[in-house]
Amino acid sequence: MQDELIKFFENFVSSRRARLFHKVLNKRTSYITVAIEDIYQSHNASAVLRTCDCFGIHDIHIIENRNVFEVNPDVALGSSKWLNINKYTSNKNNTNPALKELKNQGYRLVATLPDENAVALPDFSIEKGKFALLFGTELTGLSTEAKELADEYLHIPMHGFTESFNISVSAAIIIHYLVNKLHDSNISWGIAQERKKEIYLQWLKNTVKHADKLEQKFLNSQK
Repeated sequence: MQDELIKFFENFVSSRRARLFHKVLNKRTSYITVAIEDIYQSHNASAVLRTCDCFGIHDIHIIENRNVFEVNPDVALGSSKWLNINKYTSNKNNTNPALKELKNQGYRLVATLPDENAVALPDFSIEKGKFALLFGTELTGLSTEAKELADEYLHIPMHGFTESFNISVSAAIIIHYLVNKLHDSNISWGIAQERKKEIYLQWLKNTVKHADKLEQKFLNSQK
C-alpha cells in the first residue's frame, strides 16, 4: 500500500519537487544522529535543527527535563518539517531513558564538551560505528548523568580566551566537519531504501494540503 500511496500523492506535487525530494534523500544519513538535552533558548534548539537538515542528519532526539522544547520558526525556517524528531518527555528526568534507547539502537554516545582531555574533533574516529552527538544546555552543558552514560568525549580545539562556543555554533562546526568526513569515507552511510520510501511519503504528505483527508479518501476507495 505504501507504493500506491506514494503514486497517489505524487499527483499533487510537481515533478521538480519530487526530484528535489529524491536528491535530498540520497544525502540523508542516520549514521550520525544528534541528541540535545534540556536546551531552554528556542533559537539555539531551532538553529541545531536547521544545521541538521542542511547537512543531511535526519534523526534528532530532544530530551526535555526542566525545559520544554520549542521551535523558533524564524530560525528553523521550516527545517523541523523535514526531520524525524524524537521527543523524550514522559519522565521527570528523561536523559537516562533517552540515551539508553540510543544505545539499544547501536549508537555510540559521544558527549561534546570543552575539555582538552576529550578527543579533539580532527582525531575523532567515524569508522568505529554509528554515533550520537550529545549537546547540553547553554550555561552548564551536558548533565552529569549524560557524561557518565557517554561512551566517548569530543571537543573542538580552540585558541582564544573563551572556553566554549555557543551550542548552535558548536553543533554546526562539529556536524559540518564530521558529515564531510563521512562523505569522504568508504562507510555505507546512506539511509536504507525501505526507509527512504517512508520518508519520501511523509515529505509528500507534508507538502500537500489536507493530506490526512486525502489519504483516508484514497484508502476508502481501495476497499
